[in-house]
Amino acid sequence: MERNVRLSPQDKEQMLSYFEAEVMQVLNWLAAFSPDEEGGITRLLYTDGWLETQQALAVKMASYGLSTSFDNVGNLFGKLQGEDMDAPSIITGSHIDTVVQGGMYDGAYGIAAGLLALDYLHKHYGKPKRTLELVSLCEEEGSRFPMAYWGSGSIVGKRNFEQIVHLQDSYEVFFADAMQRCGFGEGTARDSRRHDIGAFIEVHIEQGAVLEKEGIAIGVVDTIAGQRRLKFEVVGESNHAGTTPMHMRRDALEGVSMMIQTLRQETIRIGSPLVATVGRLQVQPNVPNVVPGKVIFTVDARHADEAALDCFCRWVLGAFASIAADRQLELHGTEWFREEPVPMNERLKQQLDAVCGELSISSKRMISGAGHDAQMFEHICPTAMLFVPSRRGISHSPEEYTEPSELAVGVLVLTELLYRLGYEGEEL
Repeated sequence: MERNVRLSPQDKEQMLSYFEAEVMQVLNWLAAFSPDEEGGITRLLYTDGWLETQQALAVKMASYGLSTSFDNVGNLFGKLQGEDMDAPSIITGSHIDTVVQGGMYDGAYGIAAGLLALDYLHKHYGKPKRTLELVSLCEEEGSRFPMAYWGSGSIVGKRNFEQIVHLQDSYEVFFADAMQRCGFGEGTARDSRRHDIGAFIEVHIEQGAVLEKEGIAIGVVDTIAGQRRLKFEVVGESNHAGTTPMHMRRDALEGVSMMIQTLRQETIRIGSPLVATVGRLQVQPNVPNVVPGKVIFTVDARHADEAALDCFCRWVLGAFASIAADRQLELHGTEWFREEPVPMNERLKQQLDAVCGELSISSKRMISGAGHDAQMFEHICPTAMLFVPSRRGISHSPEEYTEPSELAVGVLVLTELLYRLGYEGEEL
């Protein structure tokens, strides 16, 4: 059953009221799994709590009329079969895992939104033309093992079993052993690699304060920013804090403090969307009465433009080398992590813009400074991502929060986009 017209204002308000109540029920239900004794939620890949949550979600999806299946790494799919058996699927969803003591919205909101959207569409319009699917991805955060995007990466062919052979968690449990303990691994279910995905749409909390500050309901992600992570080792000379004159010191920490200040000043001068962060600092010998002889620290730099990001990182290396030379310090720098910027599909972004415009929902194009599963899916299919506001921009914390009314708007926009793609067959 198809609509003859776009949503009326009355339909919009009824849907928002319904989604506002339902989305909190699903999120509170999910939050009851894997609570952390210290606060928040800790649901790490291939733990008992993780397995219990995925299995419960499979039952929940089935109760909403979706046919469910796991792949061999533990990604869970709920399918609403379309009339055209050969048409590629339209998939929405997010990840089930959390950081340690994380919040109840990151990842979980995208799953709840997809569940409610597919349920609403099925109840009101029956079978779609194109198959619609909800995915609860097994992992995104990289919180247990040194491997992020395991779920989505396995689907798109960027992750494989060879890459995890030697990986262990902090308790020296091997990745493969943890996976097999939960009943997954090579040959346990259908292969994770998919070649039949027509589009992927991810709904997520912003994890920043832009939408809240500007009073905007929806962020249409234009590009997921690229990332560079650099590690620096600065070596000076440890010496007595009381007997070494200031002009004779080779103080590694003083040099690093100047590097950090210079980094901040240049980042502010260049401006948005560039951000740069010194997140880890190790000082040796790290005692009160000794001039620091060595400092190891990291720089995380992000930008939506690859050339601009590379240019900035070259500047960082040169500026830090100059500061070190002025102080007779040794400097060693290496890049240990690299992710290129990933633009979202322009056609889908335009469709999201149109949905928000026709429903009188405020929206803006924006950059995602955080990484998401959507950047993996863009390798194989048209991909879109939309944000809803986050209170004070807090995320990866028990304090993570978004108003239920704001969550409902995100579900509404997703539902409308899925209707147009799945039932009206709009071009991808």
